[in-house]
Amino acid sequence: MSNTWWYVGGIIAVLLLFIFMTPAAGKVRDEYEIVSLRFSPSAGRAFGYGVEHFSASNGAAYDVNLAQYFFLRARALDPNYPYVNHELARISFLRGELDAALTDIDLQISEHGDSEPNAYYVRGLIEGYKGDYPAAVADYAHFLTFDPHNWAAINDYAWVLLKAQDYDTARAVTSSGLQYFPDNAWLLNSYATALFETGDLQGALSVAKRAQVAAGKVTMAEWLQAYPGNDPGVAAQGVAALQNATADNIHNIELKLASSTVQSN
Repeated sequence: MSNTWWYVGGIIAVLLLFIFMTPAAGKVRDEYEIVSLRFSPSAGRAFGYGVEHFSASNGAAYDVNLAQYFFLRARALDPNYPYVNHELARISFLRGELDAALTDIDLQISEHGDSEPNAYYVRGLIEGYKGDYPAAVADYAHFLTFDPHNWAAINDYAWVLLKAQDYDTARAVTSSGLQYFPDNAWLLNSYATALFETGDLQGALSVAKRAQVAAGKVTMAEWLQAYPGNDPGVAAQGVAALQNATADNIHNIELKLASSTVQSN
């Protein structure tokens, strides 16, 4: 009898392995996760499934809708679960639902405060896209007290400073960041913009050309690392957009230089 069950069990194992190796494996996995959570509810398990489906490095599993479903289940099971409102805010932000994103991230900060400082980064991003630059500047500055050498935060901090027309501070911030990341295409492009806005056109052109070279070396894997919640399917477009931005920066600086030369003559 035991040998029979071992035989049957072996067949089932082989069949399951076959199913999970087919193109429909993703759907089978998704259904398994939903059913297993229904029969054994756990905020930790739901959150883990959500993270799996919201990772740019996991292209086969990436599914924002499913990620949101699992994060909402995690919050329903434990409203105070760490980072659950943070992740829901990120999803709403990616969808352009800025008010919903701000509500979730405000809730995250009210519940966890400085114990989970990444929330200030996300709130700064949301505020920046809403055009509330002073609030965004304050949140990025606060986040950087916890992680001062985070190049992405430094770059986004410079972005909202530029939007707020605080060009001198943006110049200082990007210059400081480049001491640690001298070949970072994003920081170089922002620094070139800050130099341009503070009147150093020759310096801006030199840095902008360095940014263009650096952007030309950015891989899709590096882009996905910089934007961990974005759809892996748009990585090529993201890299192209970065490269186009550096080219546009050079073009704008050269136009300004040409105009300045004509006026001086």
